[in-house]
Amino acid sequence: MPDGPLIVQSDRTVLLEVAHPDAGTARHELAVFAELERAPEHVHTYRITRLGLWNARAAGHTADEILAVLDRWSKFAVPQSVSLEIAETMGRYGALVIERMRDDATPAGPAGDAPEAPNPTTLVLRSTDPAVLTQVVRSKKVAPLLTGRRDDGSYTIEPWARGQLKQELIKLGWPADDLAGFTPGTPHDIDLDETGWHLREYQRDAVEHFADHGSGVVVLPCGAGKTLVGAAAMAAVKANTLILVTNTVSARQWRAELLKRTSLTEDEVGEYSGLVKDVKPVTIATYQILTAKRRGAYAHLELLDALDWGLVVYDEVHLLPAPVFKLTAELQARRRLGLTATLVREDGRESDVFSLIGPKRFDAPWKEIEAQGYISPAECFEVRVDLPFDDRMQYAAAADDERYRLAATAPAKLDATRQLIERHRGERILVIGQYLDQLETLSAELGAPQVTGATPVAERERLFQAFREGEEKILVVSKVANFSVDLPEASVAIQVSGSFGSRQEEAQRLGRLLRPKESGLTASFYTLVARDTVDQDFAQNRQRFLAEQGYAYSILDADQVAA
Repeated sequence: MPDGPLIVQSDRTVLLEVAHPDAGTARHELAVFAELERAPEHVHTYRITRLGLWNARAAGHTADEILAVLDRWSKFAVPQSVSLEIAETMGRYGALVIERMRDDATPAGPAGDAPEAPNPTTLVLRSTDPAVLTQVVRSKKVAPLLTGRRDDGSYTIEPWARGQLKQELIKLGWPADDLAGFTPGTPHDIDLDETGWHLREYQRDAVEHFADHGSGVVVLPCGAGKTLVGAAAMAAVKANTLILVTNTVSARQWRAELLKRTSLTEDEVGEYSGLVKDVKPVTIATYQILTAKRRGAYAHLELLDALDWGLVVYDEVHLLPAPVFKLTAELQARRRLGLTATLVREDGRESDVFSLIGPKRFDAPWKEIEAQGYISPAECFEVRVDLPFDDRMQYAAAADDERYRLAATAPAKLDATRQLIERHRGERILVIGQYLDQLETLSAELGAPQVTGATPVAERERLFQAFREGEEKILVVSKVANFSVDLPEASVAIQVSGSFGSRQEEAQRLGRLLRPKESGLTASFYTLVARDTVDQDFAQNRQRFLAEQGYAYSILDADQVAA
């Protein structure tokens, strides 16, 4: 296309001209394999990364398809070096294969099949390219994970090292395709009860893509029914299932949904948290309890072996705590499903999600689901607040590590919050922040209850329910409301402060507004930013993921928001 919206550069960056009439379509296709780096007003910059290409390959896309996207939308010819790099990088995925062989040297079965108990089996690493295999087995990190070379040229793997080996191989640039299969787990009959509802087409596609492989990540927007995808995956596997979630409120919501949407009864679904230790055929546990330590050791690891799990579900997998990666490395024989709205991790451990939970198997763009009417449309605004002279001087004189807090908690944001609430009088509004003293002040000044980590679970649930029913119109909430909290009638969020430049937090906070609403209102997401401070700089970084999904931020001055 001689006048396309893209410019592909030899350093594997891609420039997207935002005002171009085909920019939306090009962005949608580009996001399959490229990551947005910068999103100013007119030109967005994407980068084609190895991990992005491998995720695309694992999701079923080919190098020819990706090159066709670039050729179709590029204003100029795609550099040959980029075309070659894409083809070679994607060709690396699957060049190494982990399989399970019977001791008679025959394959144990196709991916997803469990090895038959009477026939001893061995994990092996093989490749159709002897040079690649020789290269990786000589690595100092890989060699200790292997036990010897077989007559057919493959290498046997330490039984415990399946996960760690995949981590090391991806660091070497050779991601392995794990075809070693999974233990079936203890069978447990689970069926979906689709009385009065049915799975949407994209949810069925997500489940099918997972079931074809037995491990991996499904990426869906907030409000698009990730829990239902999890329930359908459980119905497909029909085995004891361990579900790991972010907090106790999320655990209760999962339990309620499973009892409502499946054949499971109360006697079959247990909660394992700081409050309850109830192990059932389907057990819902929090990440916190799994990583809790006593006398320097993880106190609840027995949960991983308490029952013969056939499936482990990781809710909000982008939040997986670092210790759980190590534990997950030892769970490679179990089917694993990760659910998330964004694979962005601020700690840079996306490759560990890829290697230990599994590659991205399905990804539905936010705007695509919105166009189908399954999530609420949303408008995003950045409201810039001027600091009074005294506050500006205090900010200027502060140490670097204190400046963000001063800017993020600026008292000038209170008036802007009041004006926005007045502008949306009668709607259900979330005021979201990072700093507890700021939230306490807002709660007192606005006369609205607050929900923080210190709020008891029962009180949280009471306030959330009052908000759902309209008894409370405004809630002041901390980051505890970022994830897995179902507040479908929330139509306005006012973000007064956040976790520095966290892209995934920005996405999750907008996600609180995307549940379809009986009111039919368009959601409004406001971020209050102190002008000419690091608060403004961090806001630009926070917005990157949502810009990639097609959301544009309108810039407003605080004096423009008065009702």
